Amino acid sequence: MEIIYEDDNILAINKPAGVVVHRDSHHESGTLVDEILEKYPEIKGVGDDSERPGIVHRLDKDTSGIILIAKNQLAFEFLKKQFQERKIEKYYRVLVVGEVKDREGIIDLPIGRSFVNPTKRVARGKMRGKIREARTKYGVLNKFEGFTYLEASPKTGRTHQIRSHFAAIDHPVVCDKLYAGKRFICPAGLKRHFLHASSIEFCLPSGVSEKEGHRIKLEAEIPEDLRQVLQELGKGDKNSGL
Repeated sequence: MEIIYEDDNILAINKPAGVVVHRDSHHESGTLVDEILEKYPEIKGVGDDSERPGIVHRLDKDTSGIILIAKNQLAFEFLKKQFQERKIEKYYRVLVVGEVKDREGIIDLPIGRSFVNPTKRVARGKMRGKIREARTKYGVLNKFEGFTYLEASPKTGRTHQIRSHFAAIDHPVVCDKLYAGKRFICPAGLKRHFLHASSIEFCLPSGVSEKEGHRIKLEAEIPEDLRQVLQELGKGDKNSGL
């Protein structure tokens, strides 16, 4: 477990791909929460849900990157409020299929549960249940032949938001089996979708921290499997910046 930041109130962990954040009906052990509780048993009673102690936001199993953990209830409530008020800025590195035309933009499409596949969230087509507003801001970092490397920042916190939004504009995340459909492309050696939570900016818990209300930005470099994909795509491209 790679700890990026720690104080008396929070942990920031660089979650590897392939690790489920908390237990569910399909994963009864080996989760990130299990590993956290082994080292920090005092976190067990923190939060709103006994199955998700300390967890204030989530990452998909195959998404790597930064996740915040509250170490006490005051910190949990403070971070939860920041998420609810959309005061926490999250940034992801993502490689999508196709060459995105605009250098920057905002995808503003509501998201709902798929009428056909309830495990999916869709921004186009038939939806079931509650439909929620969703906005994702993005900026192009580099273009390759047939691919675009971007930084994406979800301005709302919907399940699978980045994945469903880019699929909706016909630029699905590379190697995304759930959302890519006929546009599915997976470079040799990559075993998961190309999505990494690279940075997060937020205020440290006010009133329970020595740095009361201090705003910080934490970063996690992209892991080696994603870096190798970029290096292969960038060979012969003098503007790759890799």
